[in-house]
Amino acid sequence: MTPAWMEGFETLCKCRHDFGKTGITWGLFLSPDTLVDAVVHLYKAGFFLEDISALDSANGFAAVYHLSAYSGPDRASLYVIVPHDDPQIPSISAIYSGALWHERETMDLFGIHFTGHPDPKPLLLPEDMTGHPLIKEAKSRASLKDLLDPGEIVERNPDFLFFEEADSSTEASKPEGQ
Repeated sequence: MTPAWMEGFETLCKCRHDFGKTGITWGLFLSPDTLVDAVVHLYKAGFFLEDISALDSANGFAAVYHLSAYSGPDRASLYVIVPHDDPQIPSISAIYSGALWHERETMDLFGIHFTGHPDPKPLLLPEDMTGHPLIKEAKSRASLKDLLDPGEIVERNPDFLFFEEADSSTEASKPEGQ
């Protein structure tokens, strides 16, 4: 059974975690189009933003948002997967002002563009720097399946296949980030 705070927003996959093992209670995979609605929902449900970062995987970039409930033991990780060739995610800085810094840091280190961010200039790196230090070479990237433990998959969109055993023809037919 999913908690009441999770009702009302669209996910690609809902995963229950063992807090003692992972430090989170829920992992929620979202599309970029549903991120802002989900974050507004969590804000209204009494969650605060801890941090934002990313993973560079063979499947694309996975932006990772950690949020915790002000009251109660719930801690959620939101994952938004975007392709390497067009890494764009809407900014959540209008909801959580603390996201301003985290989004700029993630832009610097991974090259993910947060659309609608009011101040997208580099935070940590020189303004004339063209690279992003945490982007891996393609041959060094692991799949999300190898990087993330989904825990118990409670609900999953049938097209969300990152944690499924798939033959190579299925994987090859899916575009990066799908």
